[in-house]
Parts: sequence; structure tokens; C-alpha cells
Amino acid sequence: MSSELPLTPGAKDAREPSPARRIRNYLIGGLLVWIPILITFWVLRFLSGILDQSLLLLPPSWRPEAVVGTYVPGVGVVLSLLVLFLTGLLVKNLFGSQIVRGLESLVRRIPVIGAVYGGAKTFSETVLTDKGQSFKKVVMVEFPRRGIYSVGFITSEQSEEVQSRTAEDVVCVFVPTTPNPTTGFLVMIPRPDITELDMSVDEAFKMLLTLGVVVPKWRNRPASATNLAAQQAEP
Repeated sequence: MSSELPLTPGAKDAREPSPARRIRNYLIGGLLVWIPILITFWVLRFLSGILDQSLLLLPPSWRPEAVVGTYVPGVGVVLSLLVLFLTGLLVKNLFGSQIVRGLESLVRRIPVIGAVYGGAKTFSETVLTDKGQSFKKVVMVEFPRRGIYSVGFITSEQSEEVQSRTAEDVVCVFVPTTPNPTTGFLVMIPRPDITELDMSVDEAFKMLLTLGVVVPKWRNRPASATNLAAQQAEP
């Protein structure tokens, strides 16, 4: 026989949410559906707007506005992918690679433009290929001051002049801003002050883009850290 007393006709179950809380839960549920959709749409629209600039490569009479009579979204994306594919096909060809090297040599000789192009070329080769180790390791550093930690990416470990002048093993670390990780700060930090993290580069960027809301799971968590987390969770 149950020992619970029946609710009186005018009583209200304490476990039943109030109408205001129900409305709040419905609104939060709607936000959880629409926020990822809107952010994804915004990013795709932003990238599409950039890629649509490739339409400027076409003569005015060949552009969608002249052919169809109105702007057609996505045509620039298709054209950009086609240009990238054909360019990659060209540079993989022996004759095409010689033409590209000749043009690069000519551009590098132009004052100012050559320096900018050379830096961009080196950066692209380092990040997009396996030639270097830049942006391959996620680290934690004390930045912008002691006691405050930021997520960063190792960009270079061979700063000979800096290491010689500081008499320390200094590493270049890029500390990105959030939610726009394309900007940030380049800091030179002694290696002992750098803590390497187990999270991947993709996971770190996901955390930055979400303002730290999406935190990756610690895959290689030691047993001591697990016990400490369990102790902290206890009331």
C-alpha cells in the first residue's frame, strides 16, 4: 500500500513545470534548432559571397545578370571550383608547372608585391600541405597575462634570432580571437611555458567558433584527473 498522500483537489504537483517554464523550454528548444541552421547559413552565404567574386573573371556579357537577367546565387561557387580544379590540373602538368614558376619568379621581383606574394605563398604551402608543422599542434598558453589561459596553435619552432637574443627556446604561437579565428595575436613564448593539448585542430576551431560552448571530450584523460573530477562533482 502506498504511503503517499493523494493530492487535494486544489493542490498542484511540484514536479509539473509552470506555464512560464514550459514556454521558456519551448523557446530554448526552438533556439537549439534554429541557431545552428542560421549560423551555417550565414557562413555559407559569407563564403558564397567571396567565391562569387570569381564572376569578375567572366566578360560582362557572359555573367548571369546579362544572360538570365538576374543574379543567380551559387554560380560563382561553381565557377570558383572549376577554376581551382583546372589550375590544379595545370600545375600538376610539367609544362604548366614551369609556366607557374616563371610567373612566380616575375612577381617576386616586383617591389612590395613580391614580398606580400612570397609571404602568402609560404603560408599557404605550410598550412595546406605537409611541408611544415604549422597549425598541427594545439597548445595552451598564459595570455594576455599570467593566470589567464588561451588556446593557440604552434606556427614555428625555428625562430633562430629570437632564441639567440633571448637565450631561450622560444616558440611562435598564434592565439586566435573568437568567434573569428582568422584574426589574433602572434606571441613568442618559451617552450617550458607551453602546454600541449590532446584536442585536434578541428576540435579547437570548433570550440573557438562556438565561444567555448562546445568543448571537446578529453580522450586521453589520466586516471588521476578522472578521480579529481569525480571528487569535485560530489556535493
